[in-house]
Amino acid sequence: MQLDAAKAIIEIKKADPEIEKFFNDSAGYAVFPSVGKGGIGIGGAYGEGLVIANGQVIGETTLTQVSIGLQLGGQVYSEFIFFKDDVAMKQFQRGNYELGAQASAVAATVGASADADYDKGVAIFTHTGGGLMYEASVGGQKFKYQPVQ
Repeated sequence: MQLDAAKAIIEIKKADPEIEKFFNDSAGYAVFPSVGKGGIGIGGAYGEGLVIANGQVIGETTLTQVSIGLQLGGQVYSEFIFFKDDVAMKQFQRGNYELGAQASAVAATVGASADADYDKGVAIFTHTGGGLMYEASVGGQKFKYQPVQ
């Protein structure tokens, strides 16, 4: 998974060089190299990722999401969650973290990170092969965290 995470990081930095500030200034981040999302009426998403702080992998994490509503089809994307400070990072590390229903990833074209900022201690970005972003509904995502041994 570390190789996939490294590739996802390279791809998002290539798509939007301004995102480097989040890698440099955050207390740490979670990277999900491949999140699969799809549904017909009822949808879901799942991904496995790594949590990184000070350039070191400190944990593994999983992302799950269930959604109900008008939806059809599927998509694969990478997701990045940056933690502004140790407080935000520790909340995630408690093991059962959930994004509120109103949470959204930065939705825009390449270069979106230049105007992006943290909300409640986190900044969330998604990346598809077509560039930084699709309309990202990340509200209701749940995360499990496991420290590396």
